[in-house]
Amino acid sequence: MNLAVARAQLGYLTRLPALRPAARRDIGDLVSKVAIVTLFSSMAMRLAQDTAQTGHVTSLLLLASESLVVALTIVRRAPAAVDRTWVARIVTMFATFGPPLVRPNSLNAIAPESVTVLISAVGLIIVVTGKISLGRSFGLIPANRGVVSTGMYRFVRHPIYLGYLFTHAGFVIANPLQWNWVMLFVADVALMYRAVLEEKTLATDPAYAEYMQRTRWRIFPGLF
Repeated sequence: MNLAVARAQLGYLTRLPALRPAARRDIGDLVSKVAIVTLFSSMAMRLAQDTAQTGHVTSLLLLASESLVVALTIVRRAPAAVDRTWVARIVTMFATFGPPLVRPNSLNAIAPESVTVLISAVGLIIVVTGKISLGRSFGLIPANRGVVSTGMYRFVRHPIYLGYLFTHAGFVIANPLQWNWVMLFVADVALMYRAVLEEKTLATDPAYAEYMQRTRWRIFPGLF
């Protein structure tokens, strides 16, 4: 009996190292979700308060676009392959955490609200239709959560990013603080670089490599 117990304990100990990386990933995933929900909740409060005070809705369109990140992050599908390099982590951090740090200040808008609402609405439509196509394959860090080539993905390989650029442009034109320009510029540069990193991971999948041949452009047709 003692020998059997010793063997069982030895087997348990030899399995521990295999469990630790998975446990670390689970903890890291939980921490990232909590951080995202916290930041976006703070942003929601700021933008909702600004809308209540000014009656301007451009900020709410940015909020609607970015809030989808929270919802889809919670229900995202487990990836088949993930880029866990520090470069990918840092790029993802800048691309994700820049928009929630913006500050509303619509009193000095560069263009009329009708213009900024139109720009933001176009971006929101692109984001929503892109995320409907993507479903639970959505993620933050570059990874392969399945190849999607239908819907908005027939036109560019990263339509959601294109939608973000529209909503970010609409917001910063309506709220032209230097802080907002810097936050969204850094976030959008990181966003485009993240698209490149994602494709390095995805291109190892023959289905995605074939998709890249059919759909030439990443975000801007004719440019990038």
